[in-house]
Amino acid sequence: MANKDDRYPDNSPGQFYVDTQCIDCDVCRVTAPNNFQRQEDKGYSYVFKQPEGDEEAAQCQEAMDSCPVEAIGNDGD
Repeated sequence: MANKDDRYPDNSPGQFYVDTQCIDCDVCRVTAPNNFQRQEDKGYSYVFKQPEGDEEAAQCQEAMDSCPVEAIGNDGD
């Protein structure tokens, strides 16, 4: 389970985030490309934009549910 205390500082403030467990597998970027990007130099994903609307929120939730290492969190804020 993702830990909000270990979230990457690149994450956009808000409910979804990626923490330091990320293995850069690309699942989130494929599932929710409007919301996740890759940090090229360090090789991990992060939330560059919080979801806007139900469709993006559903995609972010699907990315979280599909993450093989549970590095995506939703703190509800």
